Amino acid sequence: MDAQPMKQSPLVVHTEWSRSWGGQEIRVLTELREMRRLGFRVALIVPRDSVLARRAAAEGIAVHGVSTFAKLNLASWWELYRLIRALKPTVVNTHSSEDSWMAGAIARLCRIPLIVRTRHVLAPISSALCYTLFPHVVFTCSAAIADQLVAQGVPREKTAVLSTGNDEARFRFSPENRRKIRQEYGIGEDEVLVGNVGFLRHYKGHPFIVKTAAAMPSQYRFMLVGGGDELGKLQAQAEALGVADRIVFAGHQEQPEQFFSAFDLFFFSSNEAEGVSQSLIQSLLNGLPVLASRIPSTMEPLSHIEDYRLVEYDDVPAASQGLAELAQLPRRDPERMERQHRIIAERYGLQGMVRILTATYARYGVVAAQQPD
Repeated sequence: MDAQPMKQSPLVVHTEWSRSWGGQEIRVLTELREMRRLGFRVALIVPRDSVLARRAAAEGIAVHGVSTFAKLNLASWWELYRLIRALKPTVVNTHSSEDSWMAGAIARLCRIPLIVRTRHVLAPISSALCYTLFPHVVFTCSAAIADQLVAQGVPREKTAVLSTGNDEARFRFSPENRRKIRQEYGIGEDEVLVGNVGFLRHYKGHPFIVKTAAAMPSQYRFMLVGGGDELGKLQAQAEALGVADRIVFAGHQEQPEQFFSAFDLFFFSSNEAEGVSQSLIQSLLNGLPVLASRIPSTMEPLSHIEDYRLVEYDDVPAASQGLAELAQLPRRDPERMERQHRIIAERYGLQGMVRILTATYARYGVVAAQQPD
């Protein structure tokens, strides 16, 4: 008897307009990686010259480059239409405004079984049409983002909160990494190291950290891990305030987990546009006490833990007091760190994200044909 041909697994295609590299692009690559691990076929449609295209290709993910996503460019529409028709995906997941309008409309025209729109930022939308006409499901990276969309006319039943999952094992505290990084940068164990990890962009609020550093006693050292176009301005600000010797600009790092372990406190200074920040969750998984600017998406994960302080953005006296209070907590206490890690991993870990993602797909009949060994 002839063997029956094996049913092909569903093809999940993500689209992303951005050419840069940041938390949103990391989220896209994470989903693709995890879906492939579970037995789905995956592919990515992005501008050919994007950082995401290069990084996805390096991991063996099928990348289909386009010249651009441009709603007012007929050639761009035709290029994308031909590509989606040829790929015949089961799922199309869009991420930014331009690609969501175009790929969402084309996916509807091509009768793709499941169309998903992921909303990453907490900011007003220009129109609810893109969220109501095309996608079957709108994933939001926080409950606050879902609330904001509903307030602007997106049906609640169409939204599902899917915070970006962070690797629970990778972002555990490591005494070895703590010793390594603090020794490399000359941070003494008697010094309090206040850290931040994130791309140096205006909405990340790093000037607040520099101003607070200038108001803190000399035993407080600060470290900003990340690259970006705000670096020169921040270095000049540190020089002007006389704290250049107490702030380390560590640049972009491919292994940020090592730096979290070196910190004593985490200062999350973002003041707009964030969903649930990956670096904030990573700091919590690492067991760090957190000082954070008060924005809705930030307050969601912090509401589950004990060791944090919230301040209004740019309130330097309140930030200084908050850091001083957090510094009085037991430093790197194993029981406190483990309790916090367990709570955050349950709600914001990678496996939790994958469970919600696959359960949502399954509601629309999209399941892997064969689970991996």
